[in-house]
Amino acid sequence: MSLPPLHPPANPEIYVRGDVTIHPSVAIAPGVLIQAESNSRIIINAGVCIGMGSVLHAYKGTLELQEGVNLGAGVLVIGEVTIGANACIGSSATLFNCAIEAGQLLPSGSLYGDSSRQVAVENGSGVSAQTPPEPASAKSEPVTAATTTSAPSETTATPEAASKPTPDQSALATKSPEPPPTQVYGQAYINRLLGTLLPHRQALNQPINDDLANDA
Repeated sequence: MSLPPLHPPANPEIYVRGDVTIHPSVAIAPGVLIQAESNSRIIINAGVCIGMGSVLHAYKGTLELQEGVNLGAGVLVIGEVTIGANACIGSSATLFNCAIEAGQLLPSGSLYGDSSRQVAVENGSGVSAQTPPEPASAKSEPVTAATTTSAPSETTATPEAASKPTPDQSALATKSPEPPPTQVYGQAYINRLLGTLLPHRQALNQPINDDLANDA
């Protein structure tokens, strides 16, 4: 694991606040912050060595370093934590609400504690991160052949193809409509029509006989 280099703290003073008990034999490097919130306390027993720039922050409980514990530089210990006797914590490690057994050795950059706090760790081979378990509702269903098989798609005409007229349509569009044929009515048809409409017309059109006129 590749860790950034640690630089000396800007403030070399040691900051202690809250209910903190430190044994006189404890060795504390510059830039260490030791703080206990209300209703919390910190107990640092004999023979403990705390590296440069480390932070101990008790929150909602007791933070205790038992006899002979060694903390490397830049270690972060937060929450309710117990580190067993003669345990060795590597530099830039993070401990959150956990218990470390006596004599245990933690490598540099280790992450121990509450799994609900997910931290991404970058190493030489890439980036790895602890992710919470995916809820059952969010898990994807297995893909089966029935779900992957899709019906053959029908060929649909694109808007451009639909708007482009076919040769037959072009011919019909350019061809002008023919005028209706003119019906020619003959004289015989007209005479029949007049005879039907004016039945007495034939008697009126007959020539007057001269003999009959003289008699009258």
